[in-house]
Amino acid sequence: MAKDSDRATLIAAKEAWARERRAVTARRQTGEGWLPPGQDPVGDWPVLDLGQQPLVAPRDWLMTAGGEVERPLRWRWTDFMAQPQVESTSDIHCVTGWSRRANRWRGVATRHVLGLVRPRPAARHVVVHGYDGYTTSMALAEFAAEHALIAHGWEGVPLAREHGGPARLVAPARYFWKSAKWVRHVVFLEKPVKGFWEARGYHERGDPWAEERYG
Repeated sequence: MAKDSDRATLIAAKEAWARERRAVTARRQTGEGWLPPGQDPVGDWPVLDLGQQPLVAPRDWLMTAGGEVERPLRWRWTDFMAQPQVESTSDIHCVTGWSRRANRWRGVATRHVLGLVRPRPAARHVVVHGYDGYTTSMALAEFAAEHALIAHGWEGVPLAREHGGPARLVAPARYFWKSAKWVRHVVFLEKPVKGFWEARGYHERGDPWAEERYG
């Protein structure tokens, strides 16, 4: 019960923060060309979640993909690791105002997932579900963007539990709330559906360079 209370308090605080900040533009000159407007660089990687960090061992991990696709997908960890592995370097931009430069990821490209499931012509949107009950939504083109991947490694080591391990989405072209932790299910849809934070005042696209923080 305490955890439910903590989660509700956290969500309420973030909703209030979004309401207060919605009308604010934090544009300023940072002197750093890699930083979107309103962002400050950090050296560490702050941990943000909904108040719980599900413990999912690789042997118990299962990711599925379905909806408007020709070939629904079902991966156990061994299936996931047997896919072509890619390494990618990208920046993290958090909607709360911090950015971390040049993160090295390892995992499976989202474009590879698309090639396997074969989205139907009607599919235009994606919702990603996490083991913690979190959801995030984006256009299919954003899910398929360059450098987007389902990551299991960060900086040469397995992705830590607090950062979404064993596997999380990394969608570097968007604020990082779009990069769902503890990925469990990916569903392809014809029409857009708001994810967890999109339904609570956050922007549906979340482009950091356009400062699309709040809807």
